[in-house]
Amino acid sequence: MDLVLSALMEQKQDQNGRERGIDRVLKLFAYLNDYGRPVRVADLPKALGAPRSTIYELVRVLTEAGLLEVSGEDNRVFFGKLMYLYGTNYVRENDLIHRGTAEVDRLSRETGETSELCVLYRNKQAIIHMSPGSRPMRISSEVGSQISIPWTASGRVLLAHATADEIAERITPDDLLLPDGRLLALTDFVQSCHDARGRDIVVTRGLINSFTQCFAAPIIGPSGRPEATICLVVPIDINEAQSERLQETLIASGRKLSVQAARR
Repeated sequence: MDLVLSALMEQKQDQNGRERGIDRVLKLFAYLNDYGRPVRVADLPKALGAPRSTIYELVRVLTEAGLLEVSGEDNRVFFGKLMYLYGTNYVRENDLIHRGTAEVDRLSRETGETSELCVLYRNKQAIIHMSPGSRPMRISSEVGSQISIPWTASGRVLLAHATADEIAERITPDDLLLPDGRLLALTDFVQSCHDARGRDIVVTRGLINSFTQCFAAPIIGPSGRPEATICLVVPIDINEAQSERLQETLIASGRKLSVQAARR
């Protein structure tokens, strides 16, 4: 890490210079996270709007520190092993996420359906952990995926206690455009968030695609408000009895995790 700190401090000795160095590191990490796969080092200067020499030096320093790795004949860069270790330590020490991942795995085994643990990250819903179901046609999402909040049941749960203005600040016009081209009205989305307040479960159908529905149960934190959700993603055509059974099971999981979170 000394290499990283040295690179960040090798700026002009004014406050703005130091901020630029730190901001470039954060911008690089955010870009790689959003891109989701290795990217050519040669493409980074244009993507980040920074000088080629600066980006190349930054990649070199971060690679030597273990935060990035460069591989392949075309020099593609992505997160390094040290990032994985940091993430592993975070999951181990964060009680809610540690218990939540175990509950997601258990829930998927018990129900045979895809289960997820979700949180808000900036202005997106992030999938922290996912366990695919056992159906022949599996419904699954990638861990780390960031999804537009209005597309999901979890997004409504997690914004249930926000004011209309607070919700509007998080939502862009693109977020309201569903994958099939339908456009949600912001006022309708705000109302659906407020309708989710205090509910044990929220259900959305056919938002991300036409063949799935999502059940989301709140995980209540010490503040008394949802700080995460545990979800099931299931086929849209399951019968009513199956739906009720799955929802009851999911509610029980949410309550179990909420009690544990509140005891922290």
